[in-house]
Amino acid sequence: MPELPEVETIRVSLDPVLVGRTIADVELRAPMLRRPLDQTLRTALLGRRIVGSSRRGKYLLLALSDGRTWFFHMGMSGRLRFVDGEHLPALHEHLLARFVEGGTLVFHDPRRFGLSVVEDAAVSKLLADMGPEPLDEQRFTAQYLCSRRATTRRSIKDVLMDQRVVAGLGNIYVNEILFRAGLRPRRSIKRLTAADLERVVEATRTVIADAIEHRGSTISDFLDGIGRRGGYQWRHCVYDREGQPCPSCRTPIKAVIVGQRSSFYCPKCQR
Repeated sequence: MPELPEVETIRVSLDPVLVGRTIADVELRAPMLRRPLDQTLRTALLGRRIVGSSRRGKYLLLALSDGRTWFFHMGMSGRLRFVDGEHLPALHEHLLARFVEGGTLVFHDPRRFGLSVVEDAAVSKLLADMGPEPLDEQRFTAQYLCSRRATTRRSIKDVLMDQRVVAGLGNIYVNEILFRAGLRPRRSIKRLTAADLERVVEATRTVIADAIEHRGSTISDFLDGIGRRGGYQWRHCVYDREGQPCPSCRTPIKAVIVGQRSSFYCPKCQR
């Protein structure tokens, strides 16, 4: 699933080619993703100009000229890209938006867990319960994580994966964050000290900023909005590296299941 760095990479790549374009036609080729793709969506988009782009957690947000927002969530396998010139739909391309100025925005999603809707972002339930952004230095702090210790007995990995606690993190980056913080993924947040959680916050900012700079991780088929691969996968320390040497101490990386997801850690560097 594309996580915050991948969605931000898609946004940055699409912003220069989408903002200012007016939607001339919308072709819907599947009845349902996470929500229905129907005439309501088509009507909401036709004739609207894209006036800006932003991101909240794993949602890509395209601001429309009528004040509403076109939401995208990539789900497990979604890919959003801009194609210059004419484009004929291919397999698993469920939504195509063609522009007055030329070009087509294509949403490709083999597993159909993605989302494309138009809503008022200010009152959207999609964003209502989301936690702070991990790069928000005012809201995402060690003190904030300390306050969570009183409300849950979950592992630190499960807490960081919870979009209500912090927005945009997923399995790839939480594994990398916990390696940098020196904490095992199964550790209960209740057993972590304020100093532990300060390391978590610092590691989160470092990992996410570095992943954005390197344009996200292409694990299987991630591409940005104009078809380019990410580069952060070459900088992974533990994710999907079971049995390979730790980059710090050369101890073989181990894997465990936490919250039904594979988790990777160094048994020597992480305590």
